[in-house]
Amino acid sequence: DADVLLVRSVTPVNEVLLKGSSVKFVGTTTIGLDHIDTDYLQQQGIGFCSAPGCNAGAVVEYVLSVLSVLTEQYGFGLLEKTMGIVGYGEIGSRLAQVLREMGMQVKANDPPRQAAGENSLTTLSEVMACDIVSIHVPLTDTGPWPTRELINAEQIQKLQRSQILINTSRGDVMDEEALLSKLSGDLHPTVVLDVFRHEPEISKSLAERCQFATPHIAGYSLEGKHNGTEMVYRQFCRYAGLPVRYSAADFAPEPALKKMVYSSGVDVDYGFNTAVRAAYDVRTDDANLRKTLFLSAEQRSLAFDQLRKNYRVRRGFNTLAIEAGDCHPSLIARLTAAGFRLNETL
Repeated sequence: DADVLLVRSVTPVNEVLLKGSSVKFVGTTTIGLDHIDTDYLQQQGIGFCSAPGCNAGAVVEYVLSVLSVLTEQYGFGLLEKTMGIVGYGEIGSRLAQVLREMGMQVKANDPPRQAAGENSLTTLSEVMACDIVSIHVPLTDTGPWPTRELINAEQIQKLQRSQILINTSRGDVMDEEALLSKLSGDLHPTVVLDVFRHEPEISKSLAERCQFATPHIAGYSLEGKHNGTEMVYRQFCRYAGLPVRYSAADFAPEPALKKMVYSSGVDVDYGFNTAVRAAYDVRTDDANLRKTLFLSAEQRSLAFDQLRKNYRVRRGFNTLAIEAGDCHPSLIARLTAAGFRLNETL
């Protein structure tokens, strides 16, 4: 008998769910819409809203945490590498901006935006040839540029041992069978997956072969959840003709601010990596998922869901204040680009 239905990413909203109901408005606190039959909602005159960009900052922070760990594990400097971004929407464009401000060379691919006049984009092949590739596209099956298995067997086979592939979008944008085959060989790339096909029934073999595997939590910062909640609330108020009386800030806890103090001679890479991992260390989520891979298939599925539903409170980079003083300008630039609060009095 509900008039309003609010969901997240795992509830399929379609005719099967809604036929015969009194639902007049559907809101999803997600960016991706592959779980929503928007055509059906439109045909039935059911209002709809989503939360594009609500967790963009959190996903960018996830990618930065991954990169900070890999630079030390493999002994390379971040600015030595080229970054390829597939999908130049809310997340991809923000990631590109942060990395460029840090001094990294970035290439991006997004055919719909290129067709709309965005002239800073390039081909998918050129992006896939970069040292590091990060995927940030929605999952779509229709239109001139469908993204299901966008990263196909041919592209996966071309990946080199020196490359890093990160996917935080949807599992179905990648051919998992081809990726597993590639990872089963000797000359395979380094792969980081936050998303999988058939979640929560993920491929154990694929997760085991990833450098990092996490349970679809890249965007799960507290700030991202608050943003999504407020976006849906405001859109519903507009739909219903109600005044917007509240903001997420009215209910948010006080920032759990931490402080770091750097000496003037701190190494640039070390200083940046230390700050990133003090705020968020991807290895914790990787370890939590790996603990579940020894369970039965049914238990693994339940555990994957629980890791998402009971995810700890994770705060954004802007809750970490850094007393950087007269540290090297390159370190200041990186920390500022990543969103840390510098030289503030707490």
